[in-house]
Amino acid sequence: MVIRIIQFFAILFIMIGATTFLQARELPQNRTQIQLSFAPLVKEVSPSVVNIYTKRIVTKRSSPFGNDPFFQQFFGKNFGGGLLSEQLESSLGTGLIVEANGVVVTNAHVVKDAQEISVVLKDGREFDAELSLTDKSSDLAILRMKTKGERLPFATLKPSESLEVGDLVLAIGNPFGVGQTVTSGIISALARSSLNINDFNFFIQTDAAINPGNSGGPLVAMDGSVIGINTAIYSRSGGSLGIGFAIPSEMVATVIAAEKSGAKTAEAVRPWIGAGGQAVTPDIADSLGLKRPRGVLISNLHKDSPAKKAGLKVGDVVTKINDREIADAAELKFRLATVPIGQMADLTIFRDGKIRRLVMEAMVAPNDPPRNETILKGNNPLNSVTVGNLNPAVSVELRIETSREGVVVLKGGQSRANRFIRAGDIIVSVNGDDIKDIRDLQKELEQATARGVFEIAIERDGKVMQIVIR
Repeated sequence: MVIRIIQFFAILFIMIGATTFLQARELPQNRTQIQLSFAPLVKEVSPSVVNIYTKRIVTKRSSPFGNDPFFQQFFGKNFGGGLLSEQLESSLGTGLIVEANGVVVTNAHVVKDAQEISVVLKDGREFDAELSLTDKSSDLAILRMKTKGERLPFATLKPSESLEVGDLVLAIGNPFGVGQTVTSGIISALARSSLNINDFNFFIQTDAAINPGNSGGPLVAMDGSVIGINTAIYSRSGGSLGIGFAIPSEMVATVIAAEKSGAKTAEAVRPWIGAGGQAVTPDIADSLGLKRPRGVLISNLHKDSPAKKAGLKVGDVVTKINDREIADAAELKFRLATVPIGQMADLTIFRDGKIRRLVMEAMVAPNDPPRNETILKGNNPLNSVTVGNLNPAVSVELRIETSREGVVVLKGGQSRANRFIRAGDIIVSVNGDDIKDIRDLQKELEQATARGVFEIAIERDGKVMQIVIR
C-alpha cells in the first residue's frame, strides 16, 4: 500500500512538471502569435541607418610587375619601374544618424583618408558630408551631413549594460554593397576584452551576421534603441561565422559628446588615470584574500596621477569604477574613458583585506614637462631622429603604458639606428648614463661620439633592450 502511494505521488509530480514545462515552452496559439515579426522594429530604426560612400586618391605604379606582390617580396615595392599615377579609389560602409540635423556616427576605418564622402538614406536621398571628428583609439568617427536645414530621422542610444547575454538584437548595414540588410541574433557576450581591434579592447559580441560593409551600422535592442556600433568580425574566410563585435554605446556617446564640445578631426580627449597594473589571477586573488579573481592590481603610479592624489597606492586592487565591476586592465581603461572630463569618478578598491572607496577627478593628461620636440644632430647613430621629453600627454598620444619620465622617440629619421628604433621607444641610457631629458641625451651623444662607441638602452613594451653601435 505504501509503495502504491509513493508511485501515485511520483506520477503526479511528473505530470505537474511536464505541464509546467509545456506552459513555459508554449507553442503559438493563434495566427497573431504565429505572425510575430521584427518588421515594426526595422521600420522604426532603418530610416536612420545610412550607406556611406567614400572616394580617395591613391598613387600606384603603372608597371604591371611593380604592383605584383610576388615580385615585391623579392625586389621591393619599387621593382618594375613604370610611372607613378594617381587613381580614384572607392569604398563603402554603414553609418547611423544620431541627430536630426545630420550628425552621423560610423567607424573611423570606414572614412579613413577619404577625400569625398557621400551619405545615402534608405529612401534614396543623397547628401554630401564632411568628417568632423576621427577618434582612432575607439575606431569611431563623426560626420556632419550637409542637409541645408532638412530634418532627418535619427536613432537614440541606450546603455549596452541594460541588456544581458541572450537578449535578442538586430544588426543593420550594407554588407558587400548589396543594399540595406537586416540580420538577427542574440548578445553572445558583454565586455569582451580578449581582442586587439582598437585601443580600448572592450566589445559586445553577437551572433547576428555581420559582413564587410556592415562596419559602422547599429546593433539594435528590441525596444528600438541602439546599444552598439558594429565594427568587426572573427572570420577565416572573410564571411560571417556568427562571431561579430560592436563598440558599446557608452563609448559611442563619449565620442559624440567630444565632437559637440569642439574636438575636430583629432582624438577625443579622455581622462587619464596615471596608473598601470595587471589583471588579478586566481593565485593573486588567493594571496590577497579576495574571494574571486576580479579587478586590477596596481603596479605603478605616476607622481602626478589623479588616482594617486585620490589616495590610490601600489598594491591596491581596483574592483569597480562608478559601481561597475572591473574584470581586467582593458575594462578599467574603458570605464574611465566614459567618464566626462571634470567629473568625479568613484573608485572601489581592495586594500589590506578591506573594501575602500576613493573619489578621483577625471582630468586630462598634463603636458608637463614640455615635450620640447627636437631633431637630433651630429655624427651619431640618432642623427635626424625626432625626440621629445616624455610626459603623460605624450604617453597617451603614443599609447605608451608607463609612469617613467625621460626621452621618447617621436619620429624616425635617416640614421644608422633606424633599423633598431621606432616611434614610442624610450631612450633609457647612453653608455650606462641615465637619460632624464633631451639635454642629457644631447650631452651623452656628444661624449659617445668622441669615444666612437654608442651603447643605447631603449625601453619598448615594458622591456629594456641594449643596442651597441660602433
